[in-house]
Amino acid sequence: MQQVKRCILGRLGLRTRLFLCPSEDEGSQAAAVSAVRTILSKGVCMNDDNVKSICMDEEEIERSLTRMAHQILEANHGAQNVALVGIVTRGDLLAKMLAAKIEAIEGVKVPLGALDISFYRDDFMTHFAPEVHSTDIPFDIDGKTIVLVDDVLYTGRTIRAALDALMDIGRPASVQLAVLVDRGHRELPIRADFVGKNVPSSSDENVRLFLKDLDGVSAVEILAMEPGDRAGAAPLKGNGGE
Repeated sequence: MQQVKRCILGRLGLRTRLFLCPSEDEGSQAAAVSAVRTILSKGVCMNDDNVKSICMDEEEIERSLTRMAHQILEANHGAQNVALVGIVTRGDLLAKMLAAKIEAIEGVKVPLGALDISFYRDDFMTHFAPEVHSTDIPFDIDGKTIVLVDDVLYTGRTIRAALDALMDIGRPASVQLAVLVDRGHRELPIRADFVGKNVPSSSDENVRLFLKDLDGVSAVEILAMEPGDRAGAAPLKGNGGE
Protein backbone atom coordinates (compact mmCIF):
# COMPACT_ATOMS: atom_id res chain seq x y z
CA MET A 1 0.00 0.00 0.00
CA GLN A 2 2.86 2.40 0.80
CA GLN A 3 4.28 1.80 -2.69
CA VAL A 4 0.93 2.66 -4.23
CA LYS A 5 0.68 5.82 -2.13
CA ARG A 6 4.14 6.90 -3.23
CA CYS A 7 3.07 6.38 -6.82
CA ILE A 8 -0.21 8.28 -6.52
CA LEU A 9 0.76 11.10 -4.16
CA GLY A 10 2.74 14.11 -5.17
CA ARG A 11 3.00 16.05 -1.95
CA LEU A 12 0.48 16.72 0.77
CA GLY A 13 0.04 20.09 2.43
CA LEU A 14 -1.20 23.40 1.06
CA ARG A 15 -0.86 22.08 -2.49
CA THR A 16 -1.82 18.49 -3.28
CA ARG A 17 -1.72 16.65 -6.58
CA LEU A 18 -3.00 13.20 -7.49
CA PHE A 19 -1.26 10.92 -9.94
CA LEU A 20 -2.57 7.51 -10.96
CA CYS A 21 0.12 4.98 -11.72
CA PRO A 22 -0.81 2.89 -14.79
CA SER A 23 1.50 0.09 -13.74
CA GLU A 24 -0.59 -0.77 -10.67
CA ASP A 25 -3.48 -3.20 -10.91
CA GLU A 26 -7.05 -1.91 -10.65
CA GLY A 27 -7.45 -3.11 -7.07
CA SER A 28 -4.37 -1.24 -5.91
CA GLN A 29 -5.43 1.90 -7.78
CA ALA A 30 -8.88 1.79 -6.20
CA ALA A 31 -7.37 1.36 -2.73
CA ALA A 32 -4.97 4.23 -3.32
CA VAL A 33 -7.70 6.52 -4.63
CA SER A 34 -9.83 5.78 -1.58
CA ALA A 35 -6.93 6.48 0.77
CA VAL A 36 -6.03 9.74 -0.93
CA ARG A 37 -9.61 10.98 -0.99
CA THR A 38 -9.97 10.20 2.72
CA ILE A 39 -6.95 12.39 3.40
CA LEU A 40 -8.10 15.19 1.11
CA SER A 41 -11.71 15.27 2.23
CA LYS A 42 -10.83 15.16 5.94
CA GLY A 43 -13.58 12.75 6.72
CA VAL A 44 -16.05 13.64 3.97
CA CYS A 45 -17.51 10.32 2.85
CA MET A 46 -18.31 9.79 -0.81
CA ASN A 47 -18.79 6.64 -2.85
CA ASP A 48 -15.16 5.48 -2.76
CA ASP A 49 -15.94 1.91 -3.85
CA ASN A 50 -17.07 3.06 -7.31
CA VAL A 51 -14.20 5.47 -8.03
CA LYS A 52 -12.15 4.25 -11.00
CA SER A 53 -9.88 7.27 -11.41
CA ILE A 54 -9.43 10.92 -10.51
CA CYS A 55 -8.87 12.86 -13.72
CA MET A 56 -8.73 16.40 -12.30
CA ASP A 57 -7.68 17.62 -8.87
CA GLU A 58 -8.28 21.04 -7.32
CA GLU A 59 -5.22 22.64 -8.91
CA GLU A 60 -6.13 21.36 -12.37
CA ILE A 61 -9.69 22.64 -11.99
CA GLU A 62 -8.41 26.09 -11.00
CA ARG A 63 -5.93 26.22 -13.88
CA SER A 64 -8.57 25.11 -16.37
CA LEU A 65 -11.01 27.77 -15.18
CA THR A 66 -8.31 30.45 -15.43
CA ARG A 67 -7.55 29.40 -19.01
CA MET A 68 -11.26 29.33 -19.88
CA ALA A 69 -11.72 32.84 -18.44
CA HIS A 70 -8.94 34.14 -20.71
CA GLN A 71 -10.49 32.33 -23.69
CA ILE A 72 -13.92 33.84 -23.01
CA LEU A 73 -12.41 37.32 -22.86
CA GLU A 74 -10.39 36.77 -26.03
CA ALA A 75 -13.32 35.36 -28.00
CA ASN A 76 -15.59 38.25 -27.00
CA HIS A 77 -13.00 41.05 -27.16
CA GLY A 78 -13.46 41.75 -23.48
CA ALA A 79 -16.35 41.37 -21.07
CA GLN A 80 -18.51 44.41 -21.75
CA ASN A 81 -21.52 42.54 -23.14
CA VAL A 82 -20.86 39.14 -21.56
CA ALA A 83 -23.02 37.49 -18.90
CA LEU A 84 -22.53 34.08 -17.28
CA VAL A 85 -25.41 31.70 -16.57
CA GLY A 86 -24.60 28.48 -14.74
CA ILE A 87 -26.75 25.36 -14.90
CA VAL A 88 -27.76 24.23 -11.42
CA THR A 89 -26.39 22.37 -9.46
CA ARG A 90 -22.65 22.70 -10.10
CA GLY A 91 -22.58 24.73 -13.28
CA ASP A 92 -23.77 27.71 -11.25
CA LEU A 93 -20.82 27.35 -8.87
CA LEU A 94 -18.41 27.09 -11.80
CA ALA A 95 -19.98 30.22 -13.31
CA LYS A 96 -19.36 32.06 -10.05
CA MET A 97 -15.72 30.95 -10.09
CA LEU A 98 -15.34 32.02 -13.74
CA ALA A 99 -16.92 35.40 -12.98
CA ALA A 100 -14.39 35.99 -10.20
CA LYS A 101 -11.51 35.11 -12.52
CA ILE A 102 -12.83 37.38 -15.29
CA GLU A 103 -13.11 40.23 -12.80
CA ALA A 104 -9.54 39.63 -11.62
CA ILE A 105 -8.22 39.59 -15.20
CA GLU A 106 -10.34 42.30 -16.81
CA GLY A 107 -11.53 44.41 -13.90
CA VAL A 108 -15.14 43.96 -15.01
CA LYS A 109 -17.85 42.38 -12.89
CA VAL A 110 -19.96 40.40 -15.35
CA PRO A 111 -23.66 39.68 -14.69
CA LEU A 112 -24.12 36.25 -13.13
CA GLY A 113 -27.14 33.98 -13.05
CA ALA A 114 -28.25 30.44 -12.22
CA LEU A 115 -30.57 28.36 -14.40
CA ASP A 116 -32.70 25.40 -13.31
CA ILE A 117 -33.71 23.12 -16.18
CA SER A 118 -35.72 20.51 -14.26
CA PHE A 119 -38.98 21.10 -16.16
CA TYR A 120 -37.28 21.40 -19.56
CA ARG A 121 -35.66 17.97 -19.55
CA ASP A 122 -36.85 15.63 -22.27
CA ASP A 123 -37.23 12.86 -19.68
CA PHE A 124 -39.16 15.00 -17.19
CA MET A 125 -42.37 12.98 -17.54
CA THR A 126 -40.55 9.69 -16.91
CA HIS A 127 -38.09 10.89 -14.25
CA PHE A 128 -39.72 10.14 -10.93
CA ALA A 129 -39.27 12.89 -8.29
CA PRO A 130 -36.79 15.14 -10.11
CA GLU A 131 -34.74 17.58 -8.05
CA VAL A 132 -36.21 21.05 -8.52
CA HIS A 133 -34.14 24.15 -7.80
CA SER A 134 -34.66 27.83 -8.54
CA THR A 135 -33.66 29.95 -11.50
CA ASP A 136 -32.04 33.23 -10.52
CA ILE A 137 -31.12 35.51 -13.42
CA PRO A 138 -31.30 39.07 -12.00
CA PHE A 139 -30.61 40.86 -15.28
CA ASP A 140 -32.10 41.27 -18.74
CA ILE A 141 -30.55 38.72 -21.11
CA ASP A 142 -31.88 40.42 -24.26
CA GLY A 143 -29.04 41.44 -26.55
CA LYS A 144 -26.33 39.98 -24.32
CA THR A 145 -23.73 37.34 -25.07
CA ILE A 146 -24.66 34.59 -22.66
CA VAL A 147 -21.98 32.11 -21.68
CA LEU A 148 -23.82 29.02 -20.48
CA VAL A 149 -21.72 27.13 -17.93
CA ASP A 150 -21.99 23.46 -16.98
CA ASP A 151 -19.76 20.92 -15.28
CA VAL A 152 -19.80 17.87 -17.60
CA LEU A 153 -20.93 17.78 -21.24
CA TYR A 154 -22.23 14.32 -22.14
CA THR A 155 -25.15 13.60 -24.50
CA GLY A 156 -26.03 17.27 -25.00
CA ARG A 157 -29.56 16.87 -23.69
CA THR A 158 -28.96 19.04 -20.62
CA ILE A 159 -27.70 21.85 -22.84
CA ARG A 160 -30.70 21.49 -25.17
CA ALA A 161 -32.96 21.88 -22.14
CA ALA A 162 -30.94 24.89 -20.95
CA LEU A 163 -31.28 26.60 -24.33
CA ASP A 164 -35.05 26.12 -24.25
CA ALA A 165 -35.17 27.57 -20.73
CA LEU A 166 -33.06 30.57 -21.74
CA MET A 167 -35.24 31.35 -24.76
CA ASP A 168 -38.30 31.42 -22.53
CA ILE A 169 -36.60 34.14 -20.48
CA GLY A 170 -35.40 36.39 -23.28
CA ARG A 171 -33.54 36.76 -26.57
CA PRO A 172 -29.77 36.92 -26.14
CA ALA A 173 -27.56 38.13 -28.98
CA SER A 174 -25.69 34.83 -28.82
CA VAL A 175 -25.17 31.86 -26.54
CA GLN A 176 -21.78 30.26 -25.95
CA LEU A 177 -21.09 27.10 -23.99
CA ALA A 178 -18.36 26.61 -21.40
CA VAL A 179 -17.89 23.22 -19.72
CA LEU A 180 -15.23 22.01 -17.35
CA VAL A 181 -15.28 18.47 -18.79
CA ASP A 182 -16.31 17.12 -22.20
CA ARG A 183 -16.68 13.35 -21.93
CA GLY A 184 -18.03 12.70 -25.44
CA HIS A 185 -20.96 10.40 -26.35
CA ARG A 186 -23.04 13.20 -27.90
CA GLU A 187 -26.62 12.40 -28.93
CA LEU A 188 -27.44 15.90 -30.15
CA PRO A 189 -25.45 18.27 -32.41
CA ILE A 190 -24.08 20.37 -29.55
CA ARG A 191 -20.46 21.47 -29.13
CA ALA A 192 -18.78 23.45 -26.37
CA ASP A 193 -16.98 26.70 -27.19
CA PHE A 194 -14.75 26.54 -24.11
CA VAL A 195 -13.59 23.25 -22.58
CA GLY A 196 -11.48 22.70 -19.49
CA LYS A 197 -10.54 19.11 -20.30
CA ASN A 198 -11.61 16.37 -22.69
CA VAL A 199 -12.03 13.14 -20.73
CA PRO A 200 -12.54 9.92 -22.72
CA SER A 201 -15.07 7.72 -20.97
CA SER A 202 -17.24 4.68 -21.43
CA SER A 203 -21.03 4.82 -21.51
CA ASP A 204 -21.10 2.60 -18.42
CA GLU A 205 -19.07 5.13 -16.44
CA ASN A 206 -20.12 8.31 -14.69
CA VAL A 207 -17.96 11.45 -14.74
CA ARG A 208 -18.70 13.69 -11.79
CA LEU A 209 -17.43 17.01 -10.48
CA PHE A 210 -17.07 17.44 -6.73
CA LEU A 211 -16.55 20.93 -5.33
CA LYS A 212 -15.16 21.88 -1.94
CA ASP A 213 -18.08 24.17 -1.09
CA LEU A 214 -20.55 21.30 -1.49
CA ASP A 215 -18.56 18.12 -1.04
CA GLY A 216 -15.51 19.03 1.05
CA VAL A 217 -13.10 18.29 -1.79
CA SER A 218 -12.66 19.52 -5.37
CA ALA A 219 -12.04 16.85 -8.02
CA VAL A 220 -13.37 15.31 -11.21
CA GLU A 221 -13.82 11.57 -10.86
CA ILE A 222 -14.69 8.70 -13.16
CA LEU A 223 -16.95 6.24 -11.37
CA ALA A 224 -18.32 2.85 -12.29
CA MET A 225 -22.12 2.78 -12.69
CA GLU A 226 -24.24 0.03 -11.25
CA PRO A 227 -26.97 -1.50 -13.45
CA GLY A 228 -29.93 0.86 -13.53
CA ASP A 229 -27.91 3.92 -12.49
CA ARG A 230 -28.28 7.19 -14.40
CA ALA A 231 -25.31 9.26 -15.49
CA GLY A 232 -25.32 12.74 -14.04
CA ALA A 233 -24.12 15.15 -11.40
CA ALA A 234 -23.25 14.11 -7.88
CA PRO A 235 -26.19 14.35 -5.46
CA LEU A 236 -26.43 17.28 -3.08
CA LYS A 237 -25.97 16.57 0.63
CA GLY A 238 -26.93 12.94 0.31
CA ASN A 239 -29.97 13.44 -1.92
CA GLY A 240 -30.34 11.35 -5.01
CA GLY A 241 -29.76 13.15 -8.25
CA GLU A 242 -28.63 13.05 -11.84
